Amino acid sequence: MSWELGLEKRQFGHRARLTLSPAEIRLVDDQAHAARTMWNCLHAWWTMLSKDKRTLAADDVAIRRARMEIDWLGVLPAQAAQAVLKTYYQAWKNCWEKRADEPNFKNRFRTVMSVDIPQGRDLQITRVHRRWGMVNIPKVGRVRFRWTRDLPVGKKANADNRITGARLVKDALGWHIAFRITTLEPKPQPHRGPEAGIDAGVNIPLALSDGNHQDHGRSPRLPDKTADRDKWLNPDEKARLLCLERRAAHRKSLCKPGQRMSNRLKRTYDQIASLRAKAKRRASDWQHQTTTELARTYGVIVVEQLDIPAMTKSARGTIEEPGKNVAQKAGLNRSISQEAWGRTITLLTYKAARHGGILHKVPAPGTSRRCSACGFTTPGSRESQEVFVCKNRDCGWSGNADHNAARNILHLYRMGLALIPAAGRAVVRRPPGVKPATAR
Repeated sequence: MSWELGLEKRQFGHRARLTLSPAEIRLVDDQAHAARTMWNCLHAWWTMLSKDKRTLAADDVAIRRARMEIDWLGVLPAQAAQAVLKTYYQAWKNCWEKRADEPNFKNRFRTVMSVDIPQGRDLQITRVHRRWGMVNIPKVGRVRFRWTRDLPVGKKANADNRITGARLVKDALGWHIAFRITTLEPKPQPHRGPEAGIDAGVNIPLALSDGNHQDHGRSPRLPDKTADRDKWLNPDEKARLLCLERRAAHRKSLCKPGQRMSNRLKRTYDQIASLRAKAKRRASDWQHQTTTELARTYGVIVVEQLDIPAMTKSARGTIEEPGKNVAQKAGLNRSISQEAWGRTITLLTYKAARHGGILHKVPAPGTSRRCSACGFTTPGSRESQEVFVCKNRDCGWSGNADHNAARNILHLYRMGLALIPAAGRAVVRRPPGVKPATAR
């Protein structure tokens, strides 16, 4: 009946910051460490067994036995332990279907601490007032979280609009809760907006074919050496970050090999991570606001099919054949990684579909060297990173190099050279292993 009324089911997440006491923080930390240890035990147990004995039922029995025999694994709720098992099994399915690498052991210091709450009914969410809400965390109790958007709880919750679960995630700014929400919304009408080609760059983050370039207002390359990493921090924060890094380097030099890290050095590392997280959140906020505005404005968005891992590959080379301009290439790789082109395309993909638009991808080779006015690729036309002057005698067009690439990207789409749409009304769903031409 919902499909006849023009409604569709939508699943999304909402992340909110938790306010925990020191005792509650220790409880949630213990659960996260138990979940990580459960994953490592599962991986060791799985790799030691023969292939004919690797079953989901056998894993479930092993988990139940481990929680009964090991006391500190009992701090993890039973449902969270089952979620670890399902996540581990899904990781192997992704590997078998060639969507990801093989799962591996989780390191204590490099792994993001998280705990899954698979049942939405266990949360028991209530709104206290305009800014705060209360949520129930198993084996921890009622805790407060920042209420920044309306959630389908209480009288607003039903079979079509509800919270199906949550995940607790810890970063440098503390513990957060990510709700999994399912809602029933009207289908978006086809977007009648204009078409736009977008070229992702470093000097100009998003260059559009119509000249409406999107810049985050911060210089990507400043004279100082820390510009590539710290452009989202103000001068005072940059100075504090530099002071903390020098302090950490000095304290680390005083540690003997094999000696345990001091509490002062840990605290310094935490302060550095807090500043880094603040810069990352500012960059993510700019990406969300910019991609939302683009999805609302344009009906068809065209981007390049970029191989970002290959673009950010190191130029160090080998001992027999050392690379050239290694330091310059490393700085460029940092700038590309900080711009997070892949995440920008991901945001544009689902936001364009939500507003009734469509996102296409076109082949990337030649878009930055070809003239968008005459269509010829003449050697030497791109004089610098920013300047493009066509060397064709019959053309002579000049302009910004990123703007020229954006126009070429849109032209490839209009010529019918677009790949399978990434999202939108004309998405082609193909099974794993099937080539795009066969799917068409």
